[in-house]
Amino acid sequence: MQTPAQPNDTDAESTAVVLRCISRLSPLERLQADSRLSDRGRRLALAAIRNRHPDADETEIRLRYSELAHRQTLATHVRSWLKEREGQHA
Repeated sequence: MQTPAQPNDTDAESTAVVLRCISRLSPLERLQADSRLSDRGRRLALAAIRNRHPDADETEIRLRYSELAHRQTLATHVRSWLKEREGQHA
């Protein structure tokens, strides 16, 4: 396993403990832990977006999340597609 850079907010001893714990996990357990952390981060980001934009609908909230997670390119593409689709249904 490649040694990651020392985090700015954690002392070296604590980092070593965490890395030892991670090294004891199987590849599947690491994947599961990564998935849980990613899901928690996504939920926290969505909650923060909802808090900052209380009048936004669910589509706008997801687009704003996409801008954070995947840069603006995907969100811009989806917004254009939604506008086109609305024009076809008008």
